[in-house]
Amino acid sequence: MKQIIRERMTSKMDGEFVVFLIGMRINKPWMIHKWLPVFFSMPRMLKELYSNPEMGFISQESWFGRTSIMVQYWQSFEHLENYAKSKDSNHLPAWSKFNKHLNTSGEVGIWHETYLSKPGDYECIYNNMPKFGLAKAGSHIPAAGNFNSARQRINKIT
Repeated sequence: MKQIIRERMTSKMDGEFVVFLIGMRINKPWMIHKWLPVFFSMPRMLKELYSNPEMGFISQESWFGRTSIMVQYWQSFEHLENYAKSKDSNHLPAWSKFNKHLNTSGEVGIWHETYLSKPGDYECIYNNMPKFGLAKAGSHIPAAGNFNSARQRINKIT
């Protein structure tokens, strides 16, 4: 079990970073043979990304259900885009296969949202939590002094 940190903490990211939300929705749960390959493509990509830090991937958190979501943290949009378009990565073959076989069939849906974040444009708080989200992606620091309130953190984490 992850260590619970029993104090108020926040996170500091060095420079700009990208928050990338990605997920899938199982529209026809009984058609396992259609959505399961989409589901299993992500662990291969994560293994590749964690094994190759030069690709710019920092960290991720994920939740599973009929609609699944993964929050990813990247060093830059360019790193994310380069990975998505690389003919040498696991992403492009999975994306091509989805578009060829499932794009209009309706059994499974996929989605993503990309957010660019600059220093001072974000804030976060963690209390009685293990390192999670930005705290796992960046520096984990006490939410005290100049970092006590959300208003203070939004402008101070630079």
